[in-house]
Amino acid sequence: MSPKSLIAGGDVVLLYASRYHDVRTVVNVSGRYNMKSGIAERMGEDFMERLKEKGYFDVEDRKLNVSYRVTEESMIERLNTDMHAACLAIDKECRVLTIHGSADDIIPVEDAFEFAKIIPNHKLRIVEGADHGYTAHLAELASIAVGFIKETLEQDKAASS
Repeated sequence: MSPKSLIAGGDVVLLYASRYHDVRTVVNVSGRYNMKSGIAERMGEDFMERLKEKGYFDVEDRKLNVSYRVTEESMIERLNTDMHAACLAIDKECRVLTIHGSADDIIPVEDAFEFAKIIPNHKLRIVEGADHGYTAHLAELASIAVGFIKETLEQDKAASS
């Protein structure tokens, strides 16, 4: 994963856990399972042509401010990222929580169910009505994540005594 990566948030922590087995707890918030999906819808059908022509393009937010720059290198890295294989490589002792909003219009909630199918030591929490940014559900998101972390710390403490 390069510093110029087009892979964000939940996927980064899962990829880290798949490569380095030095974490025991991971919270995946709204991660994308199928890295090829959603690109044309978000970037436009001609995204690869634009990348090849100019080498990059800027993605703007709703106020037309540049949110981030997509390079050909970062796009190819994303398209070549196999989250299925990565998840299979996560240590079985690593506890993973996936939290996903049921109203996420950026990454479909179905992606969360795919993670739940293949990650061995996994819990899934769907936040009803939450969008991708958890706009009206931040307290619930925080409560779920903190609760899971506390639970795993207590399990570790009990196991070591």
